[in-house]
Amino acid sequence: MINNPLVIGVDYGTDSVRSVVVDAVNGKELAFSIYYYPRWKQNKFCNPIKSQFRQHPKDYLEGLGHTIKECLFKIGESAASNVKAISIDTTGSTPIAVNKEGTPLSLLPEFEENPNAMFVLWKDHTSVNEASEINEHAKKFDINYLKYVGGIYSSEWYWSKLLHILRVDEKVRAACYSWVEHCDWIPFVLTGGKHADEIKRGVCSAGHKALFAEEFGGMPPNEFFKTLDSLLDGFRDRTVKTAFSADVSAGYLCEEWAAKLGLSTNVLIGVGAFDAHMGAVGGEIEPYYLSKVMGTSTCDMLVAPVEEVGDILVKGICGQVPGSIIPGMLGFEAGQSAFGDIYAWFKNVLAWPTDELLSYSKLIDSEMAYALAEEVKDNIIIRLSQKASEIEVTEHSELALDWLNGRRTPDANQLLKGAILELNLGSDAPAIFRALVEATCFGAKKIVDRFNEQEIKVKGLIGLGGVAKKSPFIMQMMADVMDMPIRIHKSEQTCALGAAMFAATVAGIYPKVEDAMKAMGQGFDTEYHPNKEKVAIYAKRYLKYKEAGTFIESNL
Repeated sequence: MINNPLVIGVDYGTDSVRSVVVDAVNGKELAFSIYYYPRWKQNKFCNPIKSQFRQHPKDYLEGLGHTIKECLFKIGESAASNVKAISIDTTGSTPIAVNKEGTPLSLLPEFEENPNAMFVLWKDHTSVNEASEINEHAKKFDINYLKYVGGIYSSEWYWSKLLHILRVDEKVRAACYSWVEHCDWIPFVLTGGKHADEIKRGVCSAGHKALFAEEFGGMPPNEFFKTLDSLLDGFRDRTVKTAFSADVSAGYLCEEWAAKLGLSTNVLIGVGAFDAHMGAVGGEIEPYYLSKVMGTSTCDMLVAPVEEVGDILVKGICGQVPGSIIPGMLGFEAGQSAFGDIYAWFKNVLAWPTDELLSYSKLIDSEMAYALAEEVKDNIIIRLSQKASEIEVTEHSELALDWLNGRRTPDANQLLKGAILELNLGSDAPAIFRALVEATCFGAKKIVDRFNEQEIKVKGLIGLGGVAKKSPFIMQMMADVMDMPIRIHKSEQTCALGAAMFAATVAGIYPKVEDAMKAMGQGFDTEYHPNKEKVAIYAKRYLKYKEAGTFIESNL
């Protein structure tokens, strides 16, 4: 019998959506469900060569219904009546064009197969030219409208993506009333919103990606956007007027979705936020500790008291926004455009023969060929990690740059490419893999260095996400490269758990999200400490990594 109040956290990742039902009193995870986006798995609407990555809203809606209903089925109908609130997090910046009713254009028959009418995923870099134009345009104004986003606007963000879509698709341009982040749209759907102007925008997405700041009276003035490109004229007033922190309610669950899910219309829906931000809360972030959500990319979160930071502006990061992670504190975001994606890329390169050639084998049938290919792919990273950990690293071992999907921070530049250096005829797959892992750790160290250089001193590291939980090899190297311990959070669902903590706050079970963290937090189960013998060699190799990066950026 479950008598305690329950909350639901929904976590939209790049490949799947996860929902978890949590006991709001003790943080116990009572049920979990995951749904992999079927259209995304088919690579529909994507073109990696052009850095085009789009997702269909149907994947999101189907996944929302499936995961919550499965969770509720697991805990039983009687327990479902104890659900008090739902909060969601998503990837970002992942916006979409909507009409006046707030309906994504790709949910309309005339746009259902049009990639430009779909969610433009965070990793979509088709708007690099627009981002560059925004950066040059901002220099013309006396007020620095980019100062709270690290001084450099990115192609991964809200306005550059909107401008690109408006330029390349006349039909979408004509039908687009507003431009909405995924994390803002789902609460709008769950509360039964009828007009795009009703959408409650979160300060998380608005502040870190859309240039919202109280100092500017919200968004920069319309003049800023209109003089950038007349296509943006008027969008300022149809996007973010007021921004809310994630401890605020977006409304109650509407009748339609209450019936779909088997829940009461008394269930509160929280304002949405980005996955890494809620993940940092689920991972029990502390002031000045860098919480690293490590998945396909990384998002690095840090919080600090507003009064202690004062006028410090950290350059080249993804912004610093009051209330974006923990209401009442200043939230900083940085990250790497590719992390786990790099390991997945190398796995796919190595798996090419099994995928492409086994089906032609005269020795085994097609069913066995498929099963063998899947078995090989499932074990590639595991075996690479084992073999790579046995390599004795020298100053002249293989060296890599982690810019395979551009560089997010420090100093966003999505035109940059990755590189592998110091290759020779003895360079085998484990050696190259080791270099790629090292490069991702060096990229992480660059972020810590930037915070420290800008007088925001990083006291420690917290590891969250799939890579942190599953790869001791990578985490030990991270500790060695950073010369700093890294604690790994116990929960495998820190983003969904963080969303559940916000849901408990929205429901009034806790007055502040910090109280929810304290009561519902699951603690840490692993800690990696630097190996002092390896710290020295990595320090030398880090200098070579920086030199290689300077060369590649200057010459290529």
